[in-house]
Amino acid sequence: MIELVASIHNICIEGINGKELRLDQFRGKKLMIVNVASECDFTPQYELLEELYRHHKDSIAIIGCPCNDFGGQEPGQEEEILSFCQTMFQVTFPLSKKINIRSKPVHPLYQWLTDKALNEVTDSEVTWNFQKYAISPKGELEHVFSPETSPLDDQILRWIEST
Repeated sequence: MIELVASIHNICIEGINGKELRLDQFRGKKLMIVNVASECDFTPQYELLEELYRHHKDSIAIIGCPCNDFGGQEPGQEEEILSFCQTMFQVTFPLSKKINIRSKPVHPLYQWLTDKALNEVTDSEVTWNFQKYAISPKGELEHVFSPETSPLDDQILRWIEST
């Protein structure tokens, strides 16, 4: 059974390398959480996410969450996903192990991101790969950006640069 959590900073995810990734380490920093896939039309956004991360790593953390729930576009195992991301896009931001977003059991991170009762802001549906959730330094959900929104879109850059 998956336990519901009240704060995003209380959530731990398993990194793609098998090590625990505690979200409380990002307290005080903006956080963008993106569900990612290797065989999607939006896969080139990995390169833009990495550019965003490198240029703003003092003020934002990015976590990519591989998921196969949308069109079966992330069929690989963790080792394959990591190799693909590093080889094709030189990704250095953290990646989680593959998680469930639509299929059961939904990962606690995505329960929190999509359920107003938990995030206290809005209910949202993850519509496809590369949907972006913007979290404040205090752990509050601030924005949900569609998969079509480029990681370098002005809306995202303004959010990062805002205090």
